[in-house]
Amino acid sequence: MPIFKNEFITVFKEESHIPWLKIFTTAPYKELTDCPLRLREELYRSMEITERQMRNYYHPVKINIAMFGNYVPHLHIHVMARFENDAFFPESMWGKKQREPSVVLPDEKPFLEGLIKELQTILR
Repeated sequence: MPIFKNEFITVFKEESHIPWLKIFTTAPYKELTDCPLRLREELYRSMEITERQMRNYYHPVKINIAMFGNYVPHLHIHVMARFENDAFFPESMWGKKQREPSVVLPDEKPFLEGLIKELQTILR
């Protein structure tokens, strides 16, 4: 179920032990260069808003942003807050597991509410 949707993008929360959101184009574009300029601008703004909200709320060691689409050929962007004690750090979340995670995070509800509010305010 999406946490945010407008005419350009749909944002989903990935089930994970780290904060992880996926931003999909509403229309099924395969590559970034297939998208009209306005959509690319919305994607970038939504990614930037998501990163800033994650940094301010969770204070991660690093934010990872990825665009693969090898298994799901519908353009989408992964935005993940990373921590030294997450299961895969410093590997990617698709890499080799390094340890059992010991990440302790605050309640995600205020983060999601703040993110949705800013997305609704900033995105056209």
